[in-house]
Amino acid sequence: MNVVSTNRGRVAAQISGQGQSLVLLHSLLADRTSFDAVVPQLAKTFRVVALDLPGFGSSDAIDGDLNAWGSHLAEAARALCPNEHPVLVGNGFGSFLALAISITEPKLASHIILAGCGAAFSDQGREAFRIMARKTEEAGLEAIADIAMRRLYPPAMAAENPDAVAIRRERFLMTDSNVFRQACGMLAGLDLRDQVKAVSVPVLASVGEWDEATPPAMAQELAGLVPNGRFELVSKCAHVPPLQAPEKFCDMIQEFTAEKAAA
Repeated sequence: MNVVSTNRGRVAAQISGQGQSLVLLHSLLADRTSFDAVVPQLAKTFRVVALDLPGFGSSDAIDGDLNAWGSHLAEAARALCPNEHPVLVGNGFGSFLALAISITEPKLASHIILAGCGAAFSDQGREAFRIMARKTEEAGLEAIADIAMRRLYPPAMAAENPDAVAIRRERFLMTDSNVFRQACGMLAGLDLRDQVKAVSVPVLASVGEWDEATPPAMAQELAGLVPNGRFELVSKCAHVPPLQAPEKFCDMIQEFTAEKAAA
């Protein structure tokens, strides 16, 4: 485990492989282990830097809004990937943090690859985060664990993968409830539609066909807003492609980075 410090606190990362760095930012509904299925394959080509987001794993919880978190993680990424422009890879909440980094630190990354993403939620989506935050404050994460698992695994997929759902539920309940509520507040007020128009690096906005947490229309909108964006739908997949479609996820990263490097 590698740990670096910024003026806001410590950020922990698991690093493997050699080559250009991929900085992995996980979902709010999962944790760094949600990338475990793809790290060995990616590490054959890249130097993979899987971060613990603030308040997860060995990383310190911090205060502030999405931009503050983005600046904190950008500083950590520079320390962990010195003298290079890493690829930022985000899933769910990690995608929104990757976008925040690309807005506040436009020269940091060479590419941005997102799975389960967007620039803004619908009114219904915003209200869902407010409800989850309120229920968590009243009764803890157990009160919304079923909702969280449905966002990760729709019923049909859950029925086919009960062991995977059980593992994710256990990991979710390890989340700091204060950190979860803080992130829900950020997402409930999120609107990056004007700001992402200034993101100049190539952006792959991908999403699972069955993603209920960040529906495909959000990624489509984002891909159309950024100057150099592409949309990709991952078939038979929900909110966490690294878990649910690992081979496809690795292929997307390899193809997108190779194609843009050759352009």
